[in-house]
Amino acid sequence: MTQAPAATRATRRQHDREIVMLAVPAFGALVAEPLFVMADSAIVGHLGTAQLAGLGVASALLTTAVSIFVFLAYATTAAVARRVGAGDLQAAIRQGMDGIWLALLIGATVIAVVLPSAPALINVFGASDTAAPYATTYLRISSLGIPAMLIVLAATGVLRGLQNTKTPLYVAISGFVANGVLNVALVYGADLGIAGSAWGTVIAQWGMAAVYLVVVVRGARRHGASLAPDAAGIRASAQAGAPLLVRTLSLRAILLIATAVAARLGDADIAAHQIILSLWSLLAFALDAIAIAGQAIIGRYLGADDPQGARAACRRMVQWGIAVGVVLGLLVILSRPLFLPLFTSDSTVKDAALPALIMVALSQPICGVVYVLDGVLMGAGDGPYLAGAMLVTLAVFVPAALLVPTFGGGLTAVWGAMTLMMAVRMLTLLLRAHSGRWVVTGATR
Repeated sequence: MTQAPAATRATRRQHDREIVMLAVPAFGALVAEPLFVMADSAIVGHLGTAQLAGLGVASALLTTAVSIFVFLAYATTAAVARRVGAGDLQAAIRQGMDGIWLALLIGATVIAVVLPSAPALINVFGASDTAAPYATTYLRISSLGIPAMLIVLAATGVLRGLQNTKTPLYVAISGFVANGVLNVALVYGADLGIAGSAWGTVIAQWGMAAVYLVVVVRGARRHGASLAPDAAGIRASAQAGAPLLVRTLSLRAILLIATAVAARLGDADIAAHQIILSLWSLLAFALDAIAIAGQAIIGRYLGADDPQGARAACRRMVQWGIAVGVVLGLLVILSRPLFLPLFTSDSTVKDAALPALIMVALSQPICGVVYVLDGVLMGAGDGPYLAGAMLVTLAVFVPAALLVPTFGGGLTAVWGAMTLMMAVRMLTLLLRAHSGRWVVTGATR
């Protein structure tokens, strides 16, 4: 009778070690990414207000463009992890190369769209007459780095699928340092202004992409995998990513609607909303790191025809998600007196943010379950269900959010709608997890 609990504890320890080994470096890499924009903002901010405003508009466009294609990382991670679990490293890397070729094709297409339409895109975002020229310059130059950013996404997915999250961390840190040095040298040393910041970022991004390509190419040669583009493989990667694209677009729509509703409530509410949204995004990085571990671990178990291992890992990661969510919620509540003054001294903004922050804190255990199960189902290649569930969530959120100005409740009600959104996501994901229909074993789904 004592052997079963001991075996259970050993299995849990094994899962814990794997989760920590994959999630901690993944968290570091996730946090390093937004530091690019922060470094650019700090350097460009000293050029003038118009330049900083231009950077803000262009960066928002670039971030949106890249985040839409995050499926390049998610779908590649799941597909490669399955092949790893099946013991076919050659096919795993070949699968990763298909994702990288798809990233190049998408990146080239985005450049072809952005370069001629940059002024119109900047105008849509409402940049002022003084900021628009700087925004256009930054957007046009920075768009040349979009293929590199997408290659980084796809190659990161390859390495995650290979159960390697340390290399992406090292590359992200190196890229951040290189970006800062290049920005200072080109903006001030070469006196290129905002164009220097854009070129510095582009060079750093292509440097990161080059490092990833070297790593993947070495792996391909070591295991005899072809590097040539394969039309069928690229098409399969696109088909696997399409449902995740729907999921991502639905989530982006939710965030945009929430911001639009908050803006209608007044300046204090939208200011408070932006503060809370920045915190919410930071908290999401911690939970997303566990989800990334989930993608890699679940894909590997299913590829190895081990459904019991996949279910056990899923249960353990949900426990991790809840525990981390509780800790994050407590930290938000305890840090409120310190957090808000970092962003504003306006008492009106603080008053609007305070109750909404409590709502965010209370929702963190829910967010923990959502992020983990999202990662589990991505690792299982269950993209179509995730897309459908996200559309259902969007359908519930839209009326709840749009009714806030009518029925009142202010910013707290907006974040109540956001909490409702996460609760609906949790319900749909739990239903799928308990159904067991996501447990499809084999080298491919």
